[in-house]
Amino acid sequence: MNPGGPPTRYEVSARIVDAGRSEIRAKESRIAFDSSPGAGDELPGPAELLAGAFAACLLKNVGRFSEILPFRQSGAHVRVTVERQNSPPRFARLTYELRVATDEDARRVELLHRNLRSHGTVFNTLASACEVTGELIAEPIDGEG
Repeated sequence: MNPGGPPTRYEVSARIVDAGRSEIRAKESRIAFDSSPGAGDELPGPAELLAGAFAACLLKNVGRFSEILPFRQSGAHVRVTVERQNSPPRFARLTYELRVATDEDARRVELLHRNLRSHGTVFNTLASACEVTGELIAEPIDGEG
């Protein structure tokens, strides 16, 4: 099942709090989400949580590969969009724009992006289920340019 050794396990629990409002418990965190039949306006629904997991995967791995490569950066932010098709209901496409504050050259920026695309667990899982495209944009570190 896992050629690299025993599987890593992750566990969350979730419960309905009241009509249209539920929460996920993960480690010491509680994440409220919309569980109403329609689309709510206040809380994220399952689609936003999935997009958030993808964003978290990218940002976690920016930090991880900044140490492994090493790669100089002073922060990052990402915008993720998922597109749902109606029949059958599924996500057809995910796009992202990742901005990283760095003074690294274009070759090193592409190396970071290649590693993010190759080694992200959530990234690879979603890429196996739908089209995933995006770009990594290098921005000047605050105080430069």
